[in-house]
Amino acid sequence: MTTDPRAALDRLVSALEAHLAAANQRRGTDDPAVIRAYDILADAFETYDQSLYEAYEETTPFELYDEDDEDQDDDEPDDDQDDDVVDIDEDDLVTDDFDDHVDDELEQTLNNSSS
Repeated sequence: MTTDPRAALDRLVSALEAHLAAANQRRGTDDPAVIRAYDILADAFETYDQSLYEAYEETTPFELYDEDDEDQDDDEPDDDQDDDVVDIDEDDLVTDDFDDHVDDELEQTLNNSSS
């Protein structure tokens, strides 16, 4: 069933307002009113996103957070974990002649000033 994107957007805005009101009146961590408002908001977003795509082949830049996906990600090894880490062997480093020259000049200056 195709939903009018404008109607879906109106429902999404109402769901956002209801979620804010529920969060504002929260009575503890597991407040059923907040949980219900969260679920309604998630459903309204999915409906809007789907109707937007069906009508205009357009999507939003948002993705719903899914606790099940988060738990599953924790169990899987991160293949990209070491992509930004580069191991360098000190034996492979090339010393810069400039640095050696600066060190020699510094040593000479220190020796001359102590004489």
